Amino acid sequence: MGVERLTASAVKARAREIGFDLCGIARADDYPELAFLPEWLGRGYAATMEWMHRSAAKRADVRHVVSGARSVIVTGTLYNTDRPYSSDMAPDIARISRYAWGDDYHDVLKGRLEDLVAWMRTASPDPFDARSYVDTGPVQERVYAQYAGLGWIGKNTCLINPELGSWLFLGEIISTLDLEPDTQGLEQCGSCTRCLEACPTGALVEPGVLDSARCLSYLTIEHRGDIPAEYRDAMGTHLYGCDICQEVCPYNQPAPVSQDPAWQPRRAFDAPDLVALWQASDDELHRAIIGGPMRRAKLVGLRRNLAVAIGNTGDARAVAVLDGGSAERPSVADPMVQEHVAWARARV
Repeated sequence: MGVERLTASAVKARAREIGFDLCGIARADDYPELAFLPEWLGRGYAATMEWMHRSAAKRADVRHVVSGARSVIVTGTLYNTDRPYSSDMAPDIARISRYAWGDDYHDVLKGRLEDLVAWMRTASPDPFDARSYVDTGPVQERVYAQYAGLGWIGKNTCLINPELGSWLFLGEIISTLDLEPDTQGLEQCGSCTRCLEACPTGALVEPGVLDSARCLSYLTIEHRGDIPAEYRDAMGTHLYGCDICQEVCPYNQPAPVSQDPAWQPRRAFDAPDLVALWQASDDELHRAIIGGPMRRAKLVGLRRNLAVAIGNTGDARAVAVLDGGSAERPSVADPMVQEHVAWARARV
């Protein structure tokens, strides 16, 4: 008697054992939502993220990533922690996107996905090809997450699960295995437009469509040059990323919280004081961000953002700490940082 093939239910059960909160399966198919990417890029909404253009052909279909792919296993991991939302913080506190408070989710979840793939290889009687990604591969992951039944793509462009909300990390395994797919998640935003109305820069140009060039997350993380003057006031005290469009979502009020140690805030970023962060040495800041998502902005980017945030406090005493740098803080002397320091001084 032959060995039975690996089933979708077995994969999902193992995913839960490994630590994923959600797991579903979508067919590696040509979904209509995938076709919007060229238009989005053509509108210039990727801003300076040229890698989006370079990988556009692969992003059109996961079968361009794994030849012969038949299934996409999608996982969701809750990262919301028991801490106040940024809207509840004092004005001298740096606002940091919740996903960046703890360890680097790329590394943590990639390891868990590799564990799942390794188990699948031992459990499957048939050989198969597979490749796993966590927000780094040429995959339109939210589309596959929706068709895997994890939720729907909200008007804020985030994947929303009706029970867990949108504080979710997504990961996927593209596989040549033929696994039974789940039922597509159905849109449940209805007539709600809170996220569109709350965006301080109007980056959500229409439901489900984001102009990255206006988005505070893009401006404080991906953008390498000066923050455009027209968006500096809107930054408020955002140091890294922005959660506003998720904070106002009814499906996150309240949202479940995760006790996973990986997502708990590091001491340096647990309601951090803006002035204290500015006065920290480059070595101290480097140690705080190493192994976490915030290293993507680099020290100069963080200093630039800090200068704008401190300027937006309107506190002359806070602005008074802004300086030209020192041997312990050479990143402060960067010309781009100093341009934003000058702006902050003029603002108060």
